[in-house]
Formats: sequence, structure tokens, C-alpha cells
Amino acid sequence: MALRANWTGHLKLSLISIPIRLYNAISGANKISFNQLHKGCNQRLRQQLVCPQHGKVEREDIAKGYEYEKDRYVVLDEADLDKVELETTKTIELLQFVDGAKIDPIYFDNSFYVAPDGPVAEEAFRIFREALKKLNKVAIGRVVMHGRENIVALRPQDKGFVLYMLHYASDVRGAEPYFAEIKETPVSKEQLALAIQLIESTAGEFNPAEFTDRYQDSLMEVIKAKIAGSAPVVVQQQQVGKVINLMDALQASIAQVKSQKSTAKKP
Repeated sequence: MALRANWTGHLKLSLISIPIRLYNAISGANKISFNQLHKGCNQRLRQQLVCPQHGKVEREDIAKGYEYEKDRYVVLDEADLDKVELETTKTIELLQFVDGAKIDPIYFDNSFYVAPDGPVAEEAFRIFREALKKLNKVAIGRVVMHGRENIVALRPQDKGFVLYMLHYASDVRGAEPYFAEIKETPVSKEQLALAIQLIESTAGEFNPAEFTDRYQDSLMEVIKAKIAGSAPVVVQQQQVGKVINLMDALQASIAQVKSQKSTAKKP
């Protein structure tokens, strides 16, 4: 079955234009979702759109309006929306090239795989990808998607690109108010050394495949048990003890990690 693109358009750099396709890199297919039911009869609830003056409204009778004052709206139709089309409506316009490591991860949002749209586009696509790889750069651009112009970051990956939607600076809350009450006094050198030792003892390479959504797995076991009419296995929540002495807790933690590693090595 052919893969279905989420978006088709062009990648534009100066006078170069490369036809491309975007595909969702993130799948929500494995997430458990619930339907809203009427408690007691278990019939699925249907949502209705209701006008306080005229009652139920059909979807074809819905208009888009912007509230410019309390309970006062200006109505926009498709012709009005077409007037705000920008040059980036069907084009990802690349503006600059940066060191990807210097982009704060807090700005990253959705991810898409980018592939050439047809064999004619492939040569320019591959050349541009290899140029970015050699320079170890990430392209920053903008494109209109989901009813707004988005900042994007384009990074080479394997034989194609990954495109990240980025938050605007105005969308990201500043950290200062949340950290304002944290003291800036010097930390204990002995405790710092033990904390570093604890972190280094559990350091390793990040492998996403090693992690699964344990909550989703446990929830599915509860669902299966309910279907089968049996009692689900309830996992008791771990008790988190209070840290009375940080030095003792750090030393005990290091000893525990060493013990776990020693046990894991035994055949």
C-alpha cells in the first residue's frame, strides 16, 4: 500500500525549488482511547452543536467568527481566508542554516519525514541533503500549515530529512518566574562528587526501543481482565521515602546501583 502524504509542496532555497512530500513521523495508533458513554445504559454519546437561540445546528450552517469584543464577532468565509495566503502556503521557504545543537529543545513540536515528490525531484533533493550533512547544519524556514505560518527546522536523516515544527518565542514561557525561589548558594563538594559518581554509574547510550509505555500496557491488561470478567492485577504504588540525610542517601544509591550491576552480570 502506498504511503499517504500529509502535505505536498516545495522546498525553496533562493531560486531552487524541490517538490517534496511530508509524512507524519509520530503515530498515535497504539494509544488507548475512550468513548464517552451514558452511565448506566452504556450507549455512546453524540455531541451536538447548539445555538442558544435556534437550538441544534447542522455542520453546513457553521461559520467562522473572531471575537473582537465581548460577544461581538466578525465573520470570515473561505474567500476571506484565501486573501491571507502567503508565499509559504505551499512552499517551505528556507531562510538560514544553523548549528542544530544550539536550538533549545523546548522549541521543538511535531515531526515529519520529508521525501522527494517523484523521481524528477530526487537529484536536487539528494544534493541538498548531502550538502547539509557535510556542513553539519540544520535549515530554518517557514511554511503555512494548520491555519498558521510555522517556523520549521529541517535536518538530514538517513536518505531523507526530518522536519520539525518549532514554537515561536512568544509561545514559550520564560523560565525565570518558575525558578525565582531557587537559592544560588554553593553546593557541597562532597555531595556533588557523589552525585556525579551516581550519574556516571548509570550512564549509557539512549536507545528508545528499550522503553515502552508501561501505563498503556497496564491499562490494556485492566481492559482485558474486565472483558474476561476476571479481577485485574493491581500494582501497588512504590512508597517514596523522605530524604533525611542527602549524603547517606547518595552513598546508599551508589551501593544499590553497584549491587544491581553485579547481580545482572551473574549468569
